[in-house]
Amino acid sequence: MKPSTSDDIFALIDSYVISAALGSAMETGLFWLLAEQPRNAQDIAEELNIPLNRCRYWLQLLCSYDLLEQNDKGYRPSTIAQTTILDAYSQDTWSFLAREAHERFPAVLDLSVHLHDHGSVWETKGLTPPDYLFNMQKSTERARQFTRMLYEIHLPLASALADSLDMQGVTRMLDLGGGSGVMSLALLRQHPQLNAVVFDIPNVCIAGREIASENAMEDRISYMAGDFLRDKLPQGFDLVLECDVGPYTEQIFQKIRSVLNPGGRLVIVDKFAPTKEGAHPTRLHWAFLGSLENPIQTGTTVSEVENLLAQTGYELISRGTLPAVESQRWSSGWVMIEARK
Repeated sequence: MKPSTSDDIFALIDSYVISAALGSAMETGLFWLLAEQPRNAQDIAEELNIPLNRCRYWLQLLCSYDLLEQNDKGYRPSTIAQTTILDAYSQDTWSFLAREAHERFPAVLDLSVHLHDHGSVWETKGLTPPDYLFNMQKSTERARQFTRMLYEIHLPLASALADSLDMQGVTRMLDLGGGSGVMSLALLRQHPQLNAVVFDIPNVCIAGREIASENAMEDRISYMAGDFLRDKLPQGFDLVLECDVGPYTEQIFQKIRSVLNPGGRLVIVDKFAPTKEGAHPTRLHWAFLGSLENPIQTGTTVSEVENLLAQTGYELISRGTLPAVESQRWSSGWVMIEARK
């Protein structure tokens, strides 16, 4: 929300309250419960085991932001909630995103006090920032939830990539850090000659194999477990894809170059910072949160990546922007860079 009145500013100051109320509605499944049939406050309080008066205020707060509406039959999701929440993504995806948001929330508590810290705000508070990679390595269930969430969210991007990327002459590709394999699966659907290998951490590979099986693609896509920053990569690919992965270093580009067939291509898809000191508009909040952990971090620009590719011996082929989904602001700004070995 971009403020235009003092009331808007008041709302922004208190926005953490509605954020928490909305997140709890997603984690408790409130919207999906009420989508089944309208319910009154008493029934909702009993169903979700919430003190009645607290439940009433919670429901009223969600109504005040047009996320719920009330009639003589009880509360139900508003048209806005139906379109932007229920019709957009699954309950599991929204619940996971809400949980991740409140795991990051401690970093911004007492921000006026800690904004001046020259080190990590988390460390100053005696806290440890969330480590999604560690959490997925530790928990198969966490990895499954994360992998399925990204699969669902990245489906429009995968479709845009499959429609835009020239796959002529490509029969074997490596999807580096490819998670569920959502990008590979979209390409496999359009190119019957193609086979893919996804390289990611073990628990993510387990979840990816399940998704490949659900898409009846298990015969054309395989999942290899490992850490691509440290472990040896398989050999012999016509194309290597890095989509929304990073980091970008000469060492990694050299490693990728060594597994490409002669004339093979490296394709990078990401949202890059407009300048070292800036961030892509849809990733600005991530950049700010990252600065609370590491205040000297900077963004990665397209020019930096292209210079690294040239230094590593690649021939730059093209750079373009993938088409965005009109209703999804986050889907804009995906840049695709192609380079040849």
